[in-house]
Amino acid sequence: MEQVLPFYVVCDESYSMLDNIDALNDGLRELHTAVGSDPVVADKTRFGVIGFSDDAEILLELSDLSEVTQMQGLAVKGGTNYGAAFKLLRQTIDGDVAKLKQDGCRVYRPVAFFLSDGQPNYDWKTDYDALIDPTWKARPNIVAFGFGDVDHATIADIGTFKSFVADNSISPGAALHEFAGALTKSIVQSGTNMKDGEVNLQVPDEVPGFTQLKAEEL
Repeated sequence: MEQVLPFYVVCDESYSMLDNIDALNDGLRELHTAVGSDPVVADKTRFGVIGFSDDAEILLELSDLSEVTQMQGLAVKGGTNYGAAFKLLRQTIDGDVAKLKQDGCRVYRPVAFFLSDGQPNYDWKTDYDALIDPTWKARPNIVAFGFGDVDHATIADIGTFKSFVADNSISPGAALHEFAGALTKSIVQSGTNMKDGEVNLQVPDEVPGFTQLKAEEL
């Protein structure tokens, strides 16, 4: 039975990303090349992209990157609606997991890399709570990245596995390139180390230009 670990990248496309969107797109194209050209990793992982601003949309349906000829780029739009992103992510995961299982795949808990550079303009808590609902078997492990004007506490709350914020040691464009590099490493290492019935999610503890946030004890 084919084993599949789904990865999603959920990226802010709000207007504040104007100066940095090209660097992020370059990083995603490099990810496509690295993962798509590795038959072992491409066979065991799937990758999808969701962009959000005032609303959210699927930019790349969950795919085997070896079969994707070109990555659709992110494009700068309007505001910052976290809730729309979380709602669409849950709906997308539901549909993707059902399809993969129908195709006879053994599906592992999805991983979502969330990236934002600003404050949300809309309420998002309800949709986020639905996304991480412990009674929902397919709830994703979330790795959150923030830079620019993000609130550190918000990014820490969103990440269920790890959370990072830019530390301004490098330019925002370079930091976004490192974000894409960390995502690539996570996919490659996690896919490479998958064994029958066992998956260990691999996410770097250190990402150049970012500081890992520690979860607060309640």
